[in-house]
Amino acid sequence: MTTLDRTLAPPIQPLARVTLPDAAVSTLPGGARLHVLHNAAQPVVRLQAVFRAGKLAETKPGLALLTARMLLEGTATRTARQIADEVAFYGASLECEAGLDRATLTLYCLTRHLPTLLPLVQDVLANPAFPAAELAQLKTRTLQNVQVERQKTAHLATECFNEALFGAENPYGRPFDDAAFEALTADDAHAFHAVSYLVKGAELFLSGDVAGLEPAVAAVFSRLPDAGNARPAAPAAKSAAPNVPGTVLRVPLAGSLQASLRIGRHWPALGSPDTHRLNLLVKVLGGYFGSRLMRNIREDKGLTYGIYASVAPRERGTTLVIGTDVKGDQADFALAEIQNELRRLQEEPIPEDELHTVKSYVLGKFANELSTVFEQSDKYKTLIMLGLPADYYTTFVQQIESATAEELQALAQEYLSPESLQVVIAGPEGKQGR
Repeated sequence: MTTLDRTLAPPIQPLARVTLPDAAVSTLPGGARLHVLHNAAQPVVRLQAVFRAGKLAETKPGLALLTARMLLEGTATRTARQIADEVAFYGASLECEAGLDRATLTLYCLTRHLPTLLPLVQDVLANPAFPAAELAQLKTRTLQNVQVERQKTAHLATECFNEALFGAENPYGRPFDDAAFEALTADDAHAFHAVSYLVKGAELFLSGDVAGLEPAVAAVFSRLPDAGNARPAAPAAKSAAPNVPGTVLRVPLAGSLQASLRIGRHWPALGSPDTHRLNLLVKVLGGYFGSRLMRNIREDKGLTYGIYASVAPRERGTTLVIGTDVKGDQADFALAEIQNELRRLQEEPIPEDELHTVKSYVLGKFANELSTVFEQSDKYKTLIMLGLPADYYTTFVQQIESATAEELQALAQEYLSPESLQVVIAGPEGKQGR
């Protein structure tokens, strides 16, 4: 009988080449594309309809957010309560949110209920009523939530950081405008909906146990409004930022005991030849619990519960962000330690054992993120929305496995100079540190 030695970690197996399941893609009458990923492991389905109705497309500040959230607040034939009751009766989930680039309506339900719920989806997308009472309530709730968020240093730091990188006139950097949001009307939402939630240009993602359901979905989305009206041009997105990288912007919050740091820069898009090695470099810096920033700022110095470094991909501007919350009087000390870690990556090759550990983590996490059909659909959707090649994830695995310490050091020297990064600190007034 073999005795299990619990002092030894199980061996790490190399990740096999990864390919996403093939999606069946068809173009519907009117111009929408339907992407279908079938997996019958569970009798559930997810339907996502993605429209060019995000912040980039809005003609007035806050209009994309307002319109998306109002879609479930009533149609020409259903009240908000009726919509909610119908969704709940079938144990489903239906929501619509506007992001920076796109707006997405998402339905989760049991496979057998999808045909019954499709008319509701069509009604929500095609016939929103934007009723006055619900519109007023939504604006009040949103403005109250914004006021609450503005008492948090993390919100203030993130808002200032984005404005510093992109400028206040760019949708990616434009702060929330209370007065402009309050002034929005039902007519504004109707007009934006009429030119943004169109079948032409929509991307539809149907995943799960969907065998035989494609015709019903295609029929519903073929009946959505077409692009009969010309889309009014959204204001030009200016990309110039007014602040100089390397400077420290301070956002005071009276009475705060905490400070939030946001540090970063514009970053190569995911289509860049260096993107996968850069991903690995960011993981070494602050992309997992054992990263250098976590070991230094949390474990060694005890300045924070958590710190991260991540890449935020967007259609028109990807960024690197390092973020953490610390005690108010330790913000500058934390900043200095973060900068020390950046310089160390520039000056010293990553030790082989550390690099091996991070590679194993990155590849293992990636494999785990493909465990369900919905996660596979998310990966596939990223390829479509960001225009990435079909072999993107295969190349990802290959380049992570082959990346060398010398390559990562060269990338750190090119992209991680502290002088090239924008720094924002929100918290108590005045410069603080040990």
